[in-house]
Amino acid sequence: MAAGEANPWARFGGRPLIAPSLLACDFMRLGEQVDIVRAAGAEVLHVDVMDGHFVPNLAISPGVVASVSAGSDRFLDVHLMLTDPLFYADLFIKAGADSITFHVEADSDAHAVIDKLRAAEVGVGVVVKPATSAEAVRPFIDQVDMVLIMTVEPGFGGQSFMADQLDKIRAVRDMVGGDVRIEVDGGINPETVVRCARAGADTFVAGANVFRAPDIAAAFTALQIAVASVEAQ
Repeated sequence: MAAGEANPWARFGGRPLIAPSLLACDFMRLGEQVDIVRAAGAEVLHVDVMDGHFVPNLAISPGVVASVSAGSDRFLDVHLMLTDPLFYADLFIKAGADSITFHVEADSDAHAVIDKLRAAEVGVGVVVKPATSAEAVRPFIDQVDMVLIMTVEPGFGGQSFMADQLDKIRAVRDMVGGDVRIEVDGGINPETVVRCARAGADTFVAGANVFRAPDIAAAFTALQIAVASVEAQ
């Protein structure tokens, strides 16, 4: 199915979105911190899922996703950093994911994963690591709603933004046109979010720079203002 058909991201139109990443939350205060970004205007929550194999870290379980889904009315953008996303996709669909992105570098057959996600009527996205060429997403551009470009190495939050990924953002935007969202994840702050927006991204994952800030709501608002400044130009 082509992007735009049963695409749950369509509810947002083409407006830019800041997606706070729950990986950076204080998990003793998860519900409280989710409520803070909701009140600040977050429409999307980003959920990083890691298997300790595809990346050297473990996070976040289907049970946590189910709890967030039950306790929040926000769109859940789930990023599977898993060796076998085809096997695990059903667990996160059942947990309440609204959209799922998976890596083109994973072992599962990408077309089978896309078919599973489409059948479940959740959003479909592919992800590329920093070392993976933009060309790796070309076979899927007519089948996905989103391309996620990692601007750090996947696996851990709080890393520095990799500026060499800006050319990849531009290349993917040229490939997909305006109908497919381009998400960026890693080192996103009020300065780097502007650079990514100018390159063609429209969905911005921010973890440590939101949830580890002294004022979570103010940090989220600062990102919104920065993106709006690009839109106004």
